[in-house]
Amino acid sequence: MTDVTTLEPYGVLIEPATLRIQRLLPGPVDRLWAYLTESELRRQWLAAGAMEMRKDSPFQLVWRNGELSDPPGRRPDGFGEEHSMEGRITDLDPPRKLVISWGGTGGVSFELEPRGDKVLLTLTHHRVLDKTTLLNVSAGWHAHLDVLAARLDGRKVTSFWDSWQRLKGEYAERLGG
Repeated sequence: MTDVTTLEPYGVLIEPATLRIQRLLPGPVDRLWAYLTESELRRQWLAAGAMEMRKDSPFQLVWRNGELSDPPGRRPDGFGEEHSMEGRITDLDPPRKLVISWGGTGGVSFELEPRGDKVLLTLTHHRVLDKTTLLNVSAGWHAHLDVLAARLDGRKVTSFWDSWQRLKGEYAERLGG
């Protein structure tokens, strides 16, 4: 069991190509589960897209990161206003665990553990073999989870893209990019 007083604010590599990020977020578990699985709530911090809560069920996620904050900040070169990805639910244990395929990587798992009135979210992105992709997803998950935390706390989200670019530089230093 993770001691919440020692949670690392940054993602850490738990294997050479596997990133883990943990956040202690306002609960209850069912509320956080809804933000992971319901398109309209997930759109507010990550990406829209309906998911049928069934193992092996396909889905499509659609990102519009410029809509996550006001102001959105400067979108980096090479990133469009919208991005989409096909995926599949590979494991499911509502409301505790959701595992999805993720592009050319080993997939992403979201695990929820009640901690009093809070929930420990453990996000693990498996087998991110390309260093550039690892830096992008490390900064991306960190920035998106910051947006989720702000939404759950009722705080304003500011400048998603500026945050992502700053975090990408910080992860490059931390992970040797």
